Amino acid sequence: MAMWMSIEVFDGDFYPASSWADSFGDSVVEAALSGGATDWNWHPTSWGVVFEVAFEDEDAWERFRASLAVRVALESVPNPVNGVLVYKGRGGSAGTTKGRKPRPMIGSGSASLPLPIEQDLLWAVPVTPATVYAAAVG
Repeated sequence: MAMWMSIEVFDGDFYPASSWADSFGDSVVEAALSGGATDWNWHPTSWGVVFEVAFEDEDAWERFRASLAVRVALESVPNPVNGVLVYKGRGGSAGTTKGRKPRPMIGSGSASLPLPIEQDLLWAVPVTPATVYAAAVG
């Protein structure tokens, strides 16, 4: 079974991660394929890029990670302090493909609205001194 690993690179202050992927992407993919990768994908995101790569075992991943091309690429990310994540599993937004279930509504889930009948009655009865007197005596 393939073991997926991800390298997630975030945009920097002065240049985006997509420029980094254009510059170093070919050498990273070449290092992955020569290291025994069985599958790989690049995913652009709104915050940067994600490189997902699958290896048969963890030793192949360690050899890939220790290769000169990958070390140079990771040292050249747009934001060297907080701009790169390396982790197991598929990256970016690779969570479940199903959305969250909606939460149940509190109470009955309805709001009280004015009844249209009340508004119709107010306009249906003309206001005259006789109707005001009849309502007051009433």
